[in-house]
Amino acid sequence: MDDEQRELKKKLRSKLRLDFILPEDLPEIELYMDQVTRYMDQYLEKNKRSEDDKVLTKTMINNYTRNHLVPPPEKKRYSREHLILLIYIYYLKNVLSISDIQKLLEPLQEEFATPEKMTRIYEDIYELEKPWYFTIEQSTLKAASLVEKKFPESEEADLNKLAFIYLLAYDMFSKKRLIETLIDEMTQESEEKKALEAERQKKAKAREKAKKQKLKARKTAAGKAAGRPAAKAGAKTGVKTGAKSGVKKSAPVKKTAAKAADVKTITKNQNNKSEDK
Repeated sequence: MDDEQRELKKKLRSKLRLDFILPEDLPEIELYMDQVTRYMDQYLEKNKRSEDDKVLTKTMINNYTRNHLVPPPEKKRYSREHLILLIYIYYLKNVLSISDIQKLLEPLQEEFATPEKMTRIYEDIYELEKPWYFTIEQSTLKAASLVEKKFPESEEADLNKLAFIYLLAYDMFSKKRLIETLIDEMTQESEEKKALEAERQKKAKAREKAKKQKLKARKTAAGKAAGRPAAKAGAKTGVKTGAKSGVKKSAPVKKTAAKAADVKTITKNQNNKSEDK
């Protein structure tokens, strides 16, 4: 590598350099909002474009909470998981819209909401970022070399910078479109998954309802079957008892009335005979 390339690499490295928050630098204790903003400013200060810029403000945090990018604080205190989400948002908001960030972070909060999982993912992503930095550096150097051949900085400094910026922007735009496509795919897959789960629950409820109705029908049928013989037995008993009771009670009355009529007739006849004599 010649001196010119070394100088270009040195210059680009100084401009490409970003501050990171190492996994081991994440606080163990919960922080209040003022402490969160100071913490982010302290660790990401070199990423600011000017001294007046703020890495994170109270208004930003409130907006992120209102848009469900981060969960509400517990008793006004923010945990390590809150900080991890805020760090992700800090980098993503420069490339993606708030709605896309929300779609991207939603499954992260739903599926990896425990402190252990969230910390492990942050550590793994950081480990991926370290080697990727050199890939970014190499691709940027390649773009600078292409521009230098077409528009040498010594001859056309303004065109050199313009073309270099355009290539970098083209690279960013291409990757941004790829990111948006991936987010759309994730959203569609998530919606399909939720729809399948909703359908599964609907079928489960329908099966449970049918099972309860079947059980209720069985109980009703069993109750009718158990009550029918008793009713018939009662009906038969009533008829027989009533019939026998009626015969026994009505027969003596009729016989007594007949005997009384006969006695009366005999007495009348005897009286008539006496008068004839």
